[in-house]
Amino acid sequence: MGEKRTDLLRGTLDLLVLKALSLEPLHGVGISRRITQMTTGAFQVSFGSLFPSLHRMEERGWVEAEWRTSENNRRAKYYSLTSLGRSQLKIEELDWNHVVKVMRAAVQST
Repeated sequence: MGEKRTDLLRGTLDLLVLKALSLEPLHGVGISRRITQMTTGAFQVSFGSLFPSLHRMEERGWVEAEWRTSENNRRAKYYSLTSLGRSQLKIEELDWNHVVKVMRAAVQST
């Protein structure tokens, strides 16, 4: 078997973050943990990638943030999906399913 690949296709991080937030608001560490859980450990998102992505999503109106007290009794910024973010999640899922379909056909071709 080859090396374990952990790099993400461009745009995949947006889908994973939006999906992670679809259940409940989370802080950065919670989002990172949820992505690791959803991908059964295949992807571990660094904060250097996660926070710029969250900032961009906030600027686009996909997520909103508020300061709360975390489960560790610390102040943390919690992110939640907006209605625009829920719509974007559906778009990202459709786009991803299309990419999977195209790639499957390409890989199975002779």
